[in-house]
Amino acid sequence: MKIKYAANIGKGYVYTFFSFFGITSLWVIYLQMQGLSLVEIGLCESIFHIASFGFEVPTGVLADRFSYKAVLIAGRIAAILSAVMMLTSHTFLMFALSFVLNALSYNLQSGTIDALMYDSLIESHQTKTYPRVIGTVNMLFEFGDTSGVVLAGFLVHWHFELTYVIAIIIGVFALISILMMKEPQITSSKKQIQAPMTIKSILTTSYRVFKTNHVLRNLMFFQAAFDGICTSYYFYFQSLLEKAHFSGWMISTLMIISAAVNIMSIKLTPTIQKRFAKRVLIIGLSWGLVGLLLTSWFNWLPVLIGLFLVSQAGSSLVEPIFSSYYNEMIDSNQRATLLSVASVLFSFTMIGLFPFIGWLVDHLNFSGAFGIIGCLLTGSLLAFYTKSYFKYSR
Repeated sequence: MKIKYAANIGKGYVYTFFSFFGITSLWVIYLQMQGLSLVEIGLCESIFHIASFGFEVPTGVLADRFSYKAVLIAGRIAAILSAVMMLTSHTFLMFALSFVLNALSYNLQSGTIDALMYDSLIESHQTKTYPRVIGTVNMLFEFGDTSGVVLAGFLVHWHFELTYVIAIIIGVFALISILMMKEPQITSSKKQIQAPMTIKSILTTSYRVFKTNHVLRNLMFFQAAFDGICTSYYFYFQSLLEKAHFSGWMISTLMIISAAVNIMSIKLTPTIQKRFAKRVLIIGLSWGLVGLLLTSWFNWLPVLIGLFLVSQAGSSLVEPIFSSYYNEMIDSNQRATLLSVASVLFSFTMIGLFPFIGWLVDHLNFSGAFGIIGCLLTGSLLAFYTKSYFKYSR
């Protein structure tokens, strides 16, 4: 019995690689080739986040009521159907429905495979190895995501539709790896202890946190805005590459360099966190982002490529640092709910920000759009510091 549950770990590694294989990461370029405007592409991303928020609680309840395997199987089926629709759709509404299915697959998967692997370690009495296991999972996630993007880059100007054919095949492989797993017996007793999170608990906790814990509130708002801008920069930069007629191998090379920069940034996070206080780090990241956005006005491709790499490095820095901040500041009995609040704030930010930036890029260009965002951010920061100055100088 111990060997059977231990085998779940290896199969979980296989599932992680296939489920996070980033073959469809260049979807902005793909939708442009299908004739969608950047505003419509922005709306597709907004629809993804709206659907993700709507699915968050129901999928959590499903995980509580049914087995991990059942939820993961449903998630991969949704991912496969999403890829099929992306491959066969020709209208905005059909593409939007594909994004809804993609959001469902994301919510069904989120955290479930980690929970299954941890419970498998409990069954096989190997929980002490979990840090090594989750470290391997993160490494496979980065490797799978980067490998998929690199392969997609080579297919951009050849048969780009093959990316979604490959996504369907990869989805089947992930599905097979789930079917080969054994459901941990501890799951049922563990679920009886855990109460499912509800929308009411999220909203109630959000209100209480935002009213009483100003530091945590401000950190969550900052991360949502910072990640929202960096994520938008990443995806709309794809439209710039398409407009500049980057070849497939050039796109793939850029994505490999970006992945290397991101990994180096992640390795620097412990040092940065030790050397700089929260306030100093937030100020540095804020004005660094402003400088990056305003520099985008230059509209010179080599500069924009450098800014793209810096923006992705900044995003990679923020995630582990703020995760550490949250875990230090949040009590164990509130951790899951409050981390969900942070995730919801990011989704809300993307719902409005992504189509707005798409509209700006459509009517101006990439440089003008992010330059304007830089001006708006500069005004917001100056207003914030002015308000703080008068508040504490009275």
